[in-house]
Amino acid sequence: MVLLLNVLGECLIVVTGGVVRLTGSGLGCPTWPECVPGSYTPVVVQEEGFHKWIEFGNRTLTGLVGLLALACLVVVWRNRRRDLLPYVGLLIFGILAQAVIGGITVHTDLHPGFVMTHFLVSTLLVTASTVLWRRGLEPPGPRQPVVRREVRGAAWLSAAVLYAVIVVGTVVTGSGPHSGDADEPARFGLDPQSVSWLHADLVMAYTGLLVGVVVALRATGAPAPARRASVHLLLVTLAQATVGYVQYFTDLPWVLVAVHMAGACALLVFQVRLLCALTAPREALSPAAPAPAVATA
Repeated sequence: MVLLLNVLGECLIVVTGGVVRLTGSGLGCPTWPECVPGSYTPVVVQEEGFHKWIEFGNRTLTGLVGLLALACLVVVWRNRRRDLLPYVGLLIFGILAQAVIGGITVHTDLHPGFVMTHFLVSTLLVTASTVLWRRGLEPPGPRQPVVRREVRGAAWLSAAVLYAVIVVGTVVTGSGPHSGDADEPARFGLDPQSVSWLHADLVMAYTGLLVGVVVALRATGAPAPARRASVHLLLVTLAQATVGYVQYFTDLPWVLVAVHMAGACALLVFQVRLLCALTAPREALSPAAPAPAVATA
């Protein structure tokens, strides 16, 4: 349960970070690590109005995800799952790095390059959290493939394209109307329409690859968990694509953009779930009883 809560926490802070940007609250706390000079919390006389509370709320969530990461460390250590420690270490290091990147972002007045980096590091933390959760559901030890090599290659290729979709999506954001600062928006200086079309092209390529993976897993008699994971991922992809096209043709209402960001997190989680399902612990495939998992701890 702790490992799953950690995944949800990492996704939540992505969405709240998006709300900060979408409401123009990126400089609601105009300095860092303090909110305003002399105070770590918002003060009444601040000019930023409600923006200060939105930005401060997102900063506060950093403490929550930090506590969840430490809770994961305790669970993994108590269950003697040394194989999961690298993922926990990556989480803790990533959260500390995010605090620094957030500070740099504020001090550079929300330069889109740092805003983009801030989001992309979050996607890596969502990825690591999902691997930690899925591996915690299974016993430790060497793993072996349970699907054909060609199908695994196609699935990993789809994952690479998905990350390209997300990277270009952040460029779309940095070139559009939701940069984070209500008064002085920062831009990459690229044509939003052209970048959006590139983003859409990558989405179509990704969807096509994923359809191929779904068909290949069924045609080759892959285990049920892998087939289910691929179908679930395809459904999430279609829903996310629908939201993307609707927000584009309705001039990017910020609520839909926030839903789209939540969808990006869901895509990452389901993509990693599929990749994890392509292999299984060797011990779990043998007649002997497997070692206990930790995800229920």
